[in-house]
Amino acid sequence: MKTALSWSSGKDSAWALHVLRSQGVEVSALVTTVNSTHDRVAMHAVRRSLLEVQAQMAGVPLMVVNLPWPCPNEVYEIRMDAAIRKLIAEDFTQIAFGDLFLRDIREYREKQLAGLSIKPVFPLWNIPTSDLAREMIAGGLKSQITCVDPGKLERRFAGHAWDAAFIDELPKAVDPCGENGEFHTFAFAGPMFSMPIDIVVGEILERDGFIFADILPALSATKIADALV
Repeated sequence: MKTALSWSSGKDSAWALHVLRSQGVEVSALVTTVNSTHDRVAMHAVRRSLLEVQAQMAGVPLMVVNLPWPCPNEVYEIRMDAAIRKLIAEDFTQIAFGDLFLRDIREYREKQLAGLSIKPVFPLWNIPTSDLAREMIAGGLKSQITCVDPGKLERRFAGHAWDAAFIDELPKAVDPCGENGEFHTFAFAGPMFSMPIDIVVGEILERDGFIFADILPALSATKIADALV
C-alpha cells in the first residue's frame, strides 16, 4: 500500500510517522496545508523553510496544499480534494492522520474520502493521551509549543518545550497532547528524523486571538544543506 501522511509539523503527525514505520509501513508523502499569505503551516504557524527541513530530515517528499487567508471551508475542501485526487493519480491507496480521539474530526475525514480509492487510517487513535504523551517523550520526540489558545492555557507557555515538565505543569482540564486545540507544536527531533533540527524561539506575539511563538532555524540554510550531505 502506498501511504501518505497528513503532516501538521507537530508532534502527533511526527509520532504517527514513527508508528507507521515501526509497523512496516513506508510513508511516501507528507501532505501539509500552508497559509500562502504568511507562508506558514496552517494553525501551527511554522515557517515553510522549517517545514521543508523537517521533510528532508524525515526523508519523505513534501506535498504542500496552499490555502488563502482567510480560508472559507468550501475553499479548503476544494484544495484538499484536488490534493487527494493528485495522490490517487500517483497510486496512493491510503492517507494517515495523527488524530487522537475527536470523533467528529475522524468522521469528517472519513466522509470526505468516502467513495474514493484512498482510505483514511488513524495509527494513534484512542490511545489515552496521558500515556501517549509520556510514550512520545520517552521515545525521544522533542517539540516546541508554537501556538497557545489563551482561553484554554496561559500565554506564558508559548515557546515552551513540550516535555515532561510542561505536562506536569498543565491544568487538569488541558489535554497533555493539546487535542482540544489548547496548543500546537513543532517537532524538531526524534526517531522519525535523521538528525535534530537546530532551532531557537523568536518573538512571542498575539494574532487572531492566539498566542504564537516564532520558531526560527538556528542554522543557516547552507549549513543545513551541508549537514545533510
